[in-house]
Amino acid sequence: EVQLVESGGGSVQAGGSLRLSCTASGFTFDDSDMGWYRQAPGVECELVSTISSDGASYGDSVKGRFTISQDNAKNTMYLQMDSLKPEDTAVYYCAASRAQVIAGTRIPLSRRRRCERTSYLEVWGQGTLVTVSS
Repeated sequence: EVQLVESGGGSVQAGGSLRLSCTASGFTFDDSDMGWYRQAPGVECELVSTISSDGASYGDSVKGRFTISQDNAKNTMYLQMDSLKPEDTAVYYCAASRAQVIAGTRIPLSRRRRCERTSYLEVWGQGTLVTVSS
């Protein structure tokens, strides 16, 4: 079964750090575009960070504070979150675009209004809650 499982969410005070993990099963990262999204209540889904053969990218709201990485040997992706702010409170989702492997063409992860899978070419985790208190 192809799936992603997130872990590492929790509660932290402002200024603190958390590290999220996302472990894949049933496929490998090598030919996938990977990324993290988040969604807070009443707010549109935000593409937080992506990592691919082109390198890493970050949303403006997390640039300089969050770091994305992956360990291909462990088939695990990470999101190191430092200097956390209350506005970082959200459910965080990891996602993969497997378009290159499945369809033979690369389709990067894209912005969307709701944090959910919109194509059979994608794999999404179940989400992990991060709460930052002031």
